[in-house]
Order: sequence, then structure tokens, then C-alpha cells
Amino acid sequence: MAVGEAGLTLDDVCRVLDAETLVPGRPEAPVQSIGAADLMSDVLALGTAGMLLLTGLATTQAIRTATVADLVGVVFVRNKPVGEEVLALARDSGVPVMRTHLTLFEAAGRLYAQLRAPRGRP
Repeated sequence: MAVGEAGLTLDDVCRVLDAETLVPGRPEAPVQSIGAADLMSDVLALGTAGMLLLTGLATTQAIRTATVADLVGVVFVRNKPVGEEVLALARDSGVPVMRTHLTLFEAAGRLYAQLRAPRGRP
């Protein structure tokens, strides 16, 4: 889903998804688009620079994919446990990581609703 002029930042995403920041980034970093996938080959094929990835794949593969595809960050869904190896790679690679208790479907839906809300309404 392209964000376009509606504008979302990593800070907005964290708020909308009631997410916990595991590896901080620039809170004001703009999110250009949002993708939801567990197959990293799909992300590599269809992802674009500046995209935020929502995924249930809490492994180093998601972080490596984010690095290669120049993603703005990764949000792990369903409160997946995230190992120290994953977090260390994210820190070393400069990839912001968040985690939410929401399902992939609900997280994508909330972000979509936020983008469609009239300006000035959360």
C-alpha cells in the first residue's frame, strides 16, 4: 500500500500499532509504502525503498531482506519473540525494529485506516 501524501512516520506507526520499539530508528523517518509478507522472496521482488515491512518472520532473514531492499523498518506481528541475534543484526545494519501484539491482518488494517482517515483525525 503506497502511503503517498497522507504521510506516516515510524513514530506514527508505533502509535497506531501500539508497538514496542526493539531497535530504535529515526522516529520522524517517513514511511513511503507498507507491505505485509512472510515470504522474503516476495519482499525482494515487490518491495521498494522506503517501505515498512509487517511480518511474522522474526528471523535474521527479515533483517537481511530489509537491508538489501532498503526498507525503512520492520514490524514483527503477533508478539513474536525476537532473538538477540536478530536484534544485533538489526542494530548493526541500522534497521529499526518494532513488535506489536496485533495480527498481520489487523496491523495492516489499522495502518490502512489511518491513511484513509480525514486529516487531523487519529
